[in-house]
Amino acid sequence: MNNRLRIPVFMALLLAAGTSHAAGVNIGVVAPSGGNFASLGVQITAGAGFEADASKNTVTAVDEPCTVDGGKAAAEALINAKVQVAVGFLCTETLEGALPRLKEAGVPAITVSVRSRILMEDALKNGWPLFRLAPVDGDEAAKAVDVILTSWVAEPMALIDDGTIHGRELVDAVRSALEEKGLKPVFTDTFRPGQEQQIALVRRLKKAGATHVFIGGDRADIAVIARDAHAENIPLALMGGDAMRAADQPLPLAAGVQAIALPDYATLPEAAAAAEALRGKGVEPEGYVLPAAAAAFVAGQAVGNALSDNKPLIEKLIGTTFSTVIGAVTFRSDHELADNPFRLLEWRGSGFVPVAAAAE
Repeated sequence: MNNRLRIPVFMALLLAAGTSHAAGVNIGVVAPSGGNFASLGVQITAGAGFEADASKNTVTAVDEPCTVDGGKAAAEALINAKVQVAVGFLCTETLEGALPRLKEAGVPAITVSVRSRILMEDALKNGWPLFRLAPVDGDEAAKAVDVILTSWVAEPMALIDDGTIHGRELVDAVRSALEEKGLKPVFTDTFRPGQEQQIALVRRLKKAGATHVFIGGDRADIAVIARDAHAENIPLALMGGDAMRAADQPLPLAAGVQAIALPDYATLPEAAAAAEALRGKGVEPEGYVLPAAAAAFVAGQAVGNALSDNKPLIEKLIGTTFSTVIGAVTFRSDHELADNPFRLLEWRGSGFVPVAAAAE
């Protein structure tokens, strides 16, 4: 658990949100309270509790053991507590167990984490009330393709991966989508990860004429490639994926390296006030804190809209744009985010920032 967000702080936020405003919307918060994911559970519950307190709503915290049976138990606990919407849900197994029962009770679930495309397909087929405030499988590659077609289409481009399942699948998805658009890389390769130097690789990239390289690999390997390209006086524009959101070690990443990744929400203008208020309470607005706050805000607003308009809650969740601490949130008719949450970011020596901000 992150030592900047201690259990006493979390409990204080939870109790304040859960007992002070009983007349508001009752929002279920499903998150692990123990085990390997406990620190993430604290982030979710603290973020949702903070928002509920600000909006004068109530939260009911339910443990998430990340099993199908645990999901069934969580659903019963939510229903018994008479929650109107449930947020959180780190694990696919929890949702698989909970959603059939939540459907019967008319309680929508908003996950801040689960990316499984198959789960949402099952949810839509079965009428399960699942909404996803998180990327779906394929969003990372789709955003990379958009950026390449917008900014690199006239450049000699290479696609390389580290041979891992994620790295290979990411690059394969990007390559297939680009080739459908008639854009072929001048160089493709799989490199060996975890090496102290990649001079041979950057020389092969130069020989192939590549000037722009999309890499399915982790931050450490991309840092080595950037360093060796600079040492060899080979100008390469490098872009990685969401795996770039990792510790800047052992080799610091060179400024200007880009990533298709989820942003650090705490650095966004929309989150400034909430981030400051959270820090004032001793809570670092990292990880799932702000997404959980956004989910709780969406939940509260949707219930209020449904009651005021005398409309079904799910109807008010679809197509409405909610102005949250992580930006505008809109769910499509398929219960997915209308806007791809991945962004083009650039490393500026101390953190990744959106490219538009990096240019300022």
